[in-house]
Amino acid sequence: MRLADLTTMGVGGAPDVLRTCFATNELIERVRKLDDARENVLILGGGSNIVMGDEPFRGTVLQVATRGIEIEAGERAVRLTVAAGEPWDALVELCVVNGWSGIEALSGIPGLVGATPIQNVGAYGQEISQVLESVRVLDRSTGSIEVFDNAECMFEYRSSIFKREPNRRLIVAADIALRIDSQCVVRYADLATYLGIEVGGSATPVEVRSAVLALRAAKGMVLDIHDEDSRSAGSFFMNPIVSEEIASGIPATCPRYPAAAGVKLSAAWLIVEAGVTKGWRLTEDARARVSKKHTLAIVTTSGATTAEVIELADRIQQRVFTKYAITLEPEPTLVNCALAGPS
Repeated sequence: MRLADLTTMGVGGAPDVLRTCFATNELIERVRKLDDARENVLILGGGSNIVMGDEPFRGTVLQVATRGIEIEAGERAVRLTVAAGEPWDALVELCVVNGWSGIEALSGIPGLVGATPIQNVGAYGQEISQVLESVRVLDRSTGSIEVFDNAECMFEYRSSIFKREPNRRLIVAADIALRIDSQCVVRYADLATYLGIEVGGSATPVEVRSAVLALRAAKGMVLDIHDEDSRSAGSFFMNPIVSEEIASGIPATCPRYPAAAGVKLSAAWLIVEAGVTKGWRLTEDARARVSKKHTLAIVTTSGATTAEVIELADRIQQRVFTKYAITLEPEPTLVNCALAGPS
């Protein structure tokens, strides 16, 4: 089986070996044995935030399919211990249905629970770092099981210690703390507008989930076999965080937000202003193109290659750099492929 069949981008060569792990202990032991043998290993979750190279993957791909949710409910809060292989959006739906608030704005995000802390997944004013108490990990350098609390995860915008030290640790379970509340505060402008309330106003978790799913679907960001624009890895580029000085040189019409390390600019705005429009492609018959619904996504059609995706991403990155001297960084993990970088 080609990895193209296991990823939402739909590109990638075949691995030498593919194994699916359904139990946490099985996953841990397989990784330990492969690491001890110094074999090349790729841990694959839902395949929604990864771009695989066209060449065969020389090694073993372990597909995570572990399951299990433990629930401890109190009067005002609930604590969930969730296996890494649980589908993320199914977990969000479970929580919303039960009136547990804190991740409803993260509805519709594809992938598995174990991947969310790596990217510090966030959307519409919420991030996993806001509700994550701890994660259980396999330290692949020692073979030991360790627990990282929230602070030890060293969360940043779309990043964590797990992303900054790739392949060092394997997340096998996550502890998430949510509120038991019929109302949640909406802090994201587009979401508030859709709900017809002011920023800082309240809505039910059910209302927020429904609105987020509609907003994401309109951008092709909800997986749908009938929507060709959902055949992607989500947002291909991260919103860049720049200094106040650099931000002051960008037109005021560019959306911007305060960030711990400076100012976060809208990558989508930069891309459009650099001349890349919805549906843009390098040639008329190219099988990789910009989404017709959202300029942050690169989508593929049947038969597309990773090389076509990377060439398009390179061109977008170069256009933005040429106009604004800002380098957009890819959000998905690139395996057996890489961007050339602006020149």
